[in-house]
Amino acid sequence: MRVMVAPDSFGETLTANDAAHAIARGWSAARPGDEMCIAPQSDGGPGFVDVLATRLGTVQEREVEGPLGKPTRARWLLDGSTAYIEAAAACGLALLGGPPTTHSALSASSRGVGQLLAAALEIDDVDTVYVGLGGSSCTDGGRGMVDALGGLSAAVRRLARIELVAATDVENPLLGEQGAAHVFGPQKGADAPLIELLDERNRDWATAIEVETGRDVAQSAGAGAAGGIGAALFALGGRAEPGAAVVAEVTDQAALLRSVDLVLTGEGKFDSQSLRGKLVTRLATAGAGTGVETIVLAGQVQLDPDQLASTGISRAYSVADFAGSIDKAMSEAGRQLELLANSAAEEFTRLSSQS
Repeated sequence: MRVMVAPDSFGETLTANDAAHAIARGWSAARPGDEMCIAPQSDGGPGFVDVLATRLGTVQEREVEGPLGKPTRARWLLDGSTAYIEAAAACGLALLGGPPTTHSALSASSRGVGQLLAAALEIDDVDTVYVGLGGSSCTDGGRGMVDALGGLSAAVRRLARIELVAATDVENPLLGEQGAAHVFGPQKGADAPLIELLDERNRDWATAIEVETGRDVAQSAGAGAAGGIGAALFALGGRAEPGAAVVAEVTDQAALLRSVDLVLTGEGKFDSQSLRGKLVTRLATAGAGTGVETIVLAGQVQLDPDQLASTGISRAYSVADFAGSIDKAMSEAGRQLELLANSAAEEFTRLSSQS
C-alpha cells in the first residue's frame, strides 16, 4: 500500500518536514511493507518557505525586525521572477522569546514582513510575490508592514508592478466577532479588554486604508489572516489564494493523491479553525475526491464526532491524549508523534482485517 505522509507544521514544536518523518517512522515500524511517500505541506503559516524550498527556488536570508523589535534572520525564497515570503518568519509566535502575554499581544508588529517585502522588491526581475499568512504574534492589521514600506501611498506605488498574493490559512475578516482580534487574539495573549482595543484599533486602520486607497478591505475573506496582514495586502492591491492550494500545486499534490491508497496528515491543533480553509481539511477533501481515505494525527483534537464526520476524515488521533498530557506532547513532540503513528498503524491493520 502507498501512503502519502503530508502534515502541516505542529506549531512551534515540529516543522512539517520533521512531523512527516516522525509519522513515517512510526507507521513503517508497524507496517514495513507500506511504501511511504513523504510530502510535507503548508497552508501559508510556519514552514511555508521551507516546504516550498524542497521543490523550487533558492533560499534567501534577510535580517529584519522581529515582532517586538529584536533583530532576527528571516528566510524567504526566490524562484526566477517569483518571491515567496513567510509572515511567521518575521513576526511569528516563536519569535516572542516566550509565551505570549498581553504586552506582546498589544505591542507585536508586522514591520519585519514589510522589510522582507522590500528585500524581494530589490530584485529587478521579481514581478510576483506570495506572502504566506499564519502563525503571527501580531494583531496590527499589517500596519507595521505598510509603515516599513514607507506608508500606504508609497507602498501602493512600490507594488504597482507586482502581482501580490496573500497565501491565506483562514477566511476570517479583519473586524468583528469573526475577525482577527476576537478569534485569534486569545492565542496571542490578549484578554477580553485588549481584544476590544485591538479590534477598535484595526477599525480605525481600515478606515484610514479606505480613505487613502479607496479600498474597503475590512470584511474581505482572509483579511483577518495573520493578525490582519491580509487586509493590508489587499489594500496594496493583493488578492487572496489559499496557502494550501499554493503549496499543493508546487508539490504536485493532485498527482500524488491519484497514486496513493491512504493519506496521513496533521497539525498542532485540529479544531474548529481547521474547518475554515486550513490545510488538513482541504487535503482531506481533495483526497475524498479521488477516493482516498485520510487519517489525522494532531497535537490536540478538539472536534466532536459530528464535526469530524463533516470533514471526510475517517479518524483523528491526538498526541496529547496519547502522551497523557499537553506538556509531554510538546516536550517530546517528535517521539510521541512517532509512537502515535505506530499505534494508529496497528489499529488500521486490525480494522482492515475485520472489513
